[in-house]
Order: sequence, then structure tokens, then C-alpha cells
Amino acid sequence: MRNFWVFGYGSLMWNPGFDAASRRSAVLYGAHRALCVHSWVHRGTQETPGLVLGLDRGGSCRGVAFEVAGRDSENVLAYLRERELVTHVYLETRRMVRFDNGERQEALAYVVDRSHEQYAGRMGDEKIAAIVRRGVGRSGANIDYVANTLAHLREEGIHDPHLEAVAHYLDPAPKRSG
Repeated sequence: MRNFWVFGYGSLMWNPGFDAASRRSAVLYGAHRALCVHSWVHRGTQETPGLVLGLDRGGSCRGVAFEVAGRDSENVLAYLRERELVTHVYLETRRMVRFDNGERQEALAYVVDRSHEQYAGRMGDEKIAAIVRRGVGRSGANIDYVANTLAHLREEGIHDPHLEAVAHYLDPAPKRSG
């Protein structure tokens, strides 16, 4: 198999789980990052779901593209499928991404399946925060997932107004007006 690219927009950015031949900032057009997937495994349960990120249709998403060496292709693909397709709420697709230098490349991307029962759709930031606050799953607390993702987005120089707004409601510090 030859080299291929994987687009990370959430936990794949800070915890890819595989060695990459290279890593580059990239933008994927036609989908945006959203807390729109009820997590029944990694950050919640069916009884008390959390919320994790999905690439939902419309807009664009700044993230990270990882180049996978051909010799690692089969193992990385098997790993990603086990990780991302655990409940089949994501569709494995190939999408074009654009690097900062303008170069375009096809990348593997996991896009939310809007017809799946775990698709949460659009919700207000306060409601999202309430769900995130109580979610705990196999990979830990949902609030940690959101905090880690936001911290890593900031490290990458990526401003995500949606996650920033949700984080405002997750912050335990009292808010003062004025």
C-alpha cells in the first residue's frame, strides 16, 4: 500500500495513536467540527451519554493531517477503524484537505452519519455543557476530552468559537459581569 493522509479534528490531533511520517496543519472544506455525537463508549454510556466531536456537514474545519507511511498503512487503517467505527456513527470517507502552502491532498476523514441514532444534531451551548459535565466512559470523563481538545486546538493556533462557548459553561470559576 502507498502513503496516505488522515485528517484529525478532535482527539486524533492530540492522541493519534499511531506514528506519522509527517504532520501538517490542514483545512477540510464542506464539514465543520461540532459536539454532535452522543458517546456511548469512550466518553459516556447509553444510559448517560457524553458528547464527542464529529465532522458535520457545512462550513470548514481547521485541523491536522497525518501522513501514514505505506509500510504502516494496513496496521494504521485497522487501528483507525477499531477506534473510530466502534458504533458506526462515523462514515469513513476520503476528502480533500488544503495545507497552509495551498497544496491539496486527499485524506481519510471520519464524518458523522446524520442518520445514526447517536447523532445529536445541533444544541445550545448550555445544553451541550450539561451533557458533557455528566459523561464518563471507557476513555474517561467527557469534560476532560473537551478540555484536552480545546487546549490542543489553542496550541495549534486554532480558534474554535463553538468549543470556546461550551467551555465557558464548563468553567467552574464564577462569572462576573461588567
